[in-house]
Amino acid sequence: MQQALEGVKVLDFSQLLQGPFATQMMGDLGADVIKIERNGSGDIYRGMTFFNQWIAGDESPCFMAWNRNKRSLAIDIKSPQGKEIIYKLAKEADVLVENFRPGVMERLGYGYEDLKKINSRIIYCSASGWGDDGPYLTRPGQDLLVQSVSGAIMTSGKNSDGPVAIGTALCDQVNGLNSVYAILAALYYRERTGKGQQIKTNLLSSAIAFQMQDYFTIQNLGQTFERPESKIGHPGNGAPFGMYETSDGYLTIAMSPWPKLVEALGDQSLMRYNDPQVLFDDRDKIHGIVEAITVTKTTDEWLEIMLGLDLWVAKVNDQKDVEKDPQVIHNDTFIKVDHPKAGKVKVTNVPFTMSETPGHIKRSSPLIGEHGTEILMEIGYSQGDIENLVSENVISIEKIT
Repeated sequence: MQQALEGVKVLDFSQLLQGPFATQMMGDLGADVIKIERNGSGDIYRGMTFFNQWIAGDESPCFMAWNRNKRSLAIDIKSPQGKEIIYKLAKEADVLVENFRPGVMERLGYGYEDLKKINSRIIYCSASGWGDDGPYLTRPGQDLLVQSVSGAIMTSGKNSDGPVAIGTALCDQVNGLNSVYAILAALYYRERTGKGQQIKTNLLSSAIAFQMQDYFTIQNLGQTFERPESKIGHPGNGAPFGMYETSDGYLTIAMSPWPKLVEALGDQSLMRYNDPQVLFDDRDKIHGIVEAITVTKTTDEWLEIMLGLDLWVAKVNDQKDVEKDPQVIHNDTFIKVDHPKAGKVKVTNVPFTMSETPGHIKRSSPLIGEHGTEILMEIGYSQGDIENLVSENVISIEKIT
């Protein structure tokens, strides 16, 4: 089946997470994503890993997670020959994505104004940490730093814990989604007008936007959120919203009518708390009372009881157990793909379906410069030209053995 972004060519200058996640999503939808990497070392993420463990000897799981469905060109973008190659690619590109600090691409000669002269239809997306100007311009922008400035780091955990980081790079990923959101809108606009444009996204604005419900309340009602001292799941919620220990794990209870929950718990005396203000004001105390009951049965026993009353509940999974969850299995959330070095690797699948133009994972993450020969041949370079570029260290090509 045809894919929605077939025929769209993306130049991916991005590294680490937010930009690569955005371009990976476009690759999943059929775009031809050419990853521009440092000659020799590649994306910074190639040198980072978890637990000091690598896949197939020297492949980083951090890099592999965010760079499927791409072709790699490892190139010295500062050399005259490298610049010539980049300009030829830019002339044919539909989209460019970069997440260097503001000003870097301009100094290299690859800013939006530079490339617009070559290709007026190009859609140029710059993703930064803080924005492209302002008092934080020269600061490094990274997910944990942005969690801190945006206030997100003060929304998890107990009040007495101090700052508690969100346990995934959520700011990076939200900004990646916002970047794709803007790029797709720009592609649609270009279809109607023929005009390309510049897009600027940043982690800080995205991090604040995904807290919009909190900030709407704070700024319009003057109500600040105090985190609870129990496992209530959100600073703005009262009991029972939160996580509860069972005899063999944990159970999450979301927005559920208090009388129905009381019925499930089997203790009608708890109806004395059946008031929204009381459930908020005394949420820590009530959480403890409820948890004293939930620890008497297994998670599955509570699920059977509570789901039978249409309560909003779910089992708390450790990450290692998620792939065994029946709904995760049914959704084909994890699939295996071939990697040139590692063989079969498990990856998260495209997280949505489309009836006419489904997403598809055609290839795992590329080796450094793996596709240099085919990319350069597509823009007119001969085999001899490519061999000369390799001998002059303008490009490097890793061959699959």
